[in-house]
Amino acid sequence: MNVKQIAWLSTGGGVLVAMIAGATTSGPRRAAPPAATPNTAAIELRGAELAAEVARLRARLRPTDEPQSPARNLFQFARGTAPVAAAPIVEVNQPPVVAAAPPSPPPFTLVGLASDSTDADIVRTAIISGFGDVFLVKEGETLASRYRVVRVGADGVDLTAISDGTPVTLRLQQ
Repeated sequence: MNVKQIAWLSTGGGVLVAMIAGATTSGPRRAAPPAATPNTAAIELRGAELAAEVARLRARLRPTDEPQSPARNLFQFARGTAPVAAAPIVEVNQPPVVAAAPPSPPPFTLVGLASDSTDADIVRTAIISGFGDVFLVKEGETLASRYRVVRVGADGVDLTAISDGTPVTLRLQQ
């Protein structure tokens, strides 16, 4: 080390010591006694008003009430004339309704499977893509808050829809 480096280190150390010494307090300080407030009733009223306002705002964040007029048309500015009486209904022989189409498969694709061996068992993780994202899920976890993973097997994943319990199976595509 040359003299210049020693001088810089000494100066830096001195500045550091001065900063620490300036930050410390010297001697004990007395805590100021709490000021007596003659307007405690006014402060309590303000606190109650503030609590009521906070409760009102929280209720507004999570609305649980049903809309007041469910028959309101959001795309019409003013109500027209009184509704016209409906024409009498004429029954027409309709062909029987065909059974509904099977539900469409979920928008997920099983990309791969990973496994990790522990002392007692093999833990499998499914790699699923969907909704523009990649999910790594194990048994018992939820997938996109819509499906629950029932089983992760060596060749596929069994899911159950949380809303109605519909089973869904995803298989690896070859």
